[in-house]
Amino acid sequence: MTNNLAENMIPKKANPTQLTFCTTYEEQLSQRHPLYVLANKIDWSIFENEFKKYYSEYMGRPAKPIRLLTGLLLLKHIRNLSDENVVEQWQENSYYQYFCGMTSFVTGQPCEPSELVHFRNRIGDAGMELIFRESVRINGKDSKERDVCVDTTVQEKNITFPTDNKLYRKIINKSVAIAETEEIELRQNYRRTIKKLSYQLRFKRSKKQQKLARKAERKIKTIAGRLVRELERKLTSNALSKHSSSLELFKRVLAQKRSDSKKIYSLHEPHVQCISKGKEHKKYEFGNKVSLMITKTSGVIVGALSLEKNDYDGHTLQPALEQYKRFYGTEPRKAIADLGYRGVDKIGESEIITPKKKAVTKYGKEKLRADHRRRSSIEAGISHLKNGHRLGRNYYRHITGDVTNVLLASAGYNFKRMMRKWKEMFKYFLLFFYYVLRVFFVPPKSYPVLKTTF
Repeated sequence: MTNNLAENMIPKKANPTQLTFCTTYEEQLSQRHPLYVLANKIDWSIFENEFKKYYSEYMGRPAKPIRLLTGLLLLKHIRNLSDENVVEQWQENSYYQYFCGMTSFVTGQPCEPSELVHFRNRIGDAGMELIFRESVRINGKDSKERDVCVDTTVQEKNITFPTDNKLYRKIINKSVAIAETEEIELRQNYRRTIKKLSYQLRFKRSKKQQKLARKAERKIKTIAGRLVRELERKLTSNALSKHSSSLELFKRVLAQKRSDSKKIYSLHEPHVQCISKGKEHKKYEFGNKVSLMITKTSGVIVGALSLEKNDYDGHTLQPALEQYKRFYGTEPRKAIADLGYRGVDKIGESEIITPKKKAVTKYGKEKLRADHRRRSSIEAGISHLKNGHRLGRNYYRHITGDVTNVLLASAGYNFKRMMRKWKEMFKYFLLFFYYVLRVFFVPPKSYPVLKTTF
């Protein structure tokens, strides 16, 4: 197999008919538990057949089962856990093990946390879209509504709040590290100098020593530029080509000004953008914009698109509707949006409803009012995504990590929605069964006596 990702061999399938002296999970666990029900509703063969092409048939060490790794990814975003925590809790939770395809209790860890990173990189964006589409299919009729609500939000990247001084100090540290790696002797590494200047920066907001702090900040920038130029002079041609991308990034940071566009806010995530959504408590967010699409009545997420540019919301509708058509083969009949989408009335067969649209008849006005009341439900969905399914802070790297996090968070939201629904359905079934027993099978203690008067 010529695929570069085929480093592992296809895992061998376990024999489910093999006898065991231990009882199986199907005998031990409650079959009404939402995770148990979800494990039997998901079509795991889709993932195994699709992801098999990323493995070699004869070479490499045997890989972990595809269902195990896929299940761990889903549990991570359903339960809002990190890679380390989901692996640790897996060996303690029988329902987690059954969800991932185990038939009896396993005492050891399923895999190393880093294997989840390799698996995400192996299946790529296409694999994440397949997982997301399966989460939509699980919701059945609820996901087939033709009317949708659309909105955008920001998924913040895992970076600290950027300041110029912080970036300059990181450039100095990385330049010294490059010099040590290439065995280049610098005139000075400035460690003690930077430490002394950092103390002076603490008084940047004070009146008496503000001038000294600004002078220290300029000195740190000068030292950073000095080290970058010294590296360019002393590195060999091979080493210079090896570190050229890093040096170009350093020079862009040193040259950028406050009013520049396309600024660099992070050295390890240079594509991060500064986005202002007009929030009172958080004026600026550093990450990328995300377009979300949910069904109007049931609230199933049917579209999740990571956007590389900080475009006007109305310009994000076209790619969002194209993703919807690519997934389901049709276009939504009506897309309900807020004022951020004003200026767009129709795209393809989809009618765009915004508060600026006016109705002629009284019935039309009531219909528009009801649509916009329902549109606000997407705000609660975004809040659940950020607080419960890891959209609030994106820990995955680069642009591919942005796409991965959005799709997995949305899939976790859809799966969790069905788990809650099954739980509520079972509770109502028990109540109904209880009242049926009370009415038909439990005789009353005493019958009422009818009194008649003549």
